[in-house]
Amino acid sequence: MPVVLNAKERSNFTNSAKREIREKGHIPAIIYGKDLGSKAVAIDSVELMKILREKGRNAVLNLEVGGDNHSVMVHEIQKDPLKDEILHADFHVVNMDTEVDVEVNIQLIGEAQGVKDGGVLQQPLHQIKLRAKPGAIPSSIEVDITHLGVNETIQVKDIPTNGQVEILDEPEEVAVTILPPKQEEEIDSGEEQESGEPEAVEGRENQNNET
Repeated sequence: MPVVLNAKERSNFTNSAKREIREKGHIPAIIYGKDLGSKAVAIDSVELMKILREKGRNAVLNLEVGGDNHSVMVHEIQKDPLKDEILHADFHVVNMDTEVDVEVNIQLIGEAQGVKDGGVLQQPLHQIKLRAKPGAIPSSIEVDITHLGVNETIQVKDIPTNGQVEILDEPEEVAVTILPPKQEEEIDSGEEQESGEPEAVEGRENQNNET
């Protein structure tokens, strides 16, 4: 069920007007779509932050503006890099029966057997590209790594789906791998050999001097 987000239409687009909107705890935003064109609105910043935190960026929102309802998804968010506050948001009107392309986070589930055995977990792929209808987009893709051993990998083609989404990344791309543990003993023995080498050379020199 789409999350409801209330918005108020705005007609003043000056920087001072935008600043005033932010000072009142709201965010300047734009809604746009094929049949709608574009509409400037203001939305409650706390309400939007809460939705993004709980539902994720790919959630379908029911945006209410002046009695009209629009099914939208977040297209772009501009943030203040210093304060980590949202400065502006763009919303795209979606058709619930038409597939869209999005990126979702990969969430690793469980503790890998290879890590228990001393291996090192590496995750080259943190997000995955999906194609799905808006209502079928998951907040994240779960990948179970419980049985992943040392020197084993999970590729994109190994990630299960529920049949409602299509993964767009290359099938052979590595998502998760377990590297072998560092061979501490071999490193130590190598250091001992290096320190012992001059002694062996010195011994040969002494033998040459004696002859």
